[in-house]
Amino acid sequence: MENGFNRFPVLETERLKLREIKAEDANAIYKNFSDDRVTEYYDLETFTEVAQAEALIEKIAAGFKTHTQLRWAITLKHGNELIGTCGFHEIEKEHFKVETGYELSPDYWGRGIMNEALNAIFTYAFEEMGVNRIEAFYDPANDRSRNALEKCGFLYEGTQRKRFFEKGRFVDASLSALLQEDYEK
Repeated sequence: MENGFNRFPVLETERLKLREIKAEDANAIYKNFSDDRVTEYYDLETFTEVAQAEALIEKIAAGFKTHTQLRWAITLKHGNELIGTCGFHEIEKEHFKVETGYELSPDYWGRGIMNEALNAIFTYAFEEMGVNRIEAFYDPANDRSRNALEKCGFLYEGTQRKRFFEKGRFVDASLSALLQEDYEK
């Protein structure tokens, strides 16, 4: 699983370029994470200042350096502005497993952009990183997230009651996964 960390991988799809998140992306990340629609099901409080976005970018960069996190900026091919992010925030090398997470500006919802981005990073995980399993935890009420995962071939494995403590309360978490063998089919 070390293959994915030699240098930051830039991925391209028909409409998108997935690239490293940079300090210059702070305002775009702030714009997304300061929108309650984006953070409604997220495990972060809605951002109230750009410094929170800057701290998140530093955390993501540190995770890449320590091989514990790999997260891409989602941009349109004809531009370089970050419109969302996606990647792997939990990497368990000993189990050949990653956990995925993602968000997208509401301006781009309903266009198939997240599906396109996720398919690219999942292909990268299986083919370049040697991953056997990709997991996703999401709020059972988050239909958009569940639908995006199902379109990528994820199978629902169950809901864990009060799995996480977020925003001052315990919340349930549904779990879906995609296995290497299912991806190959």
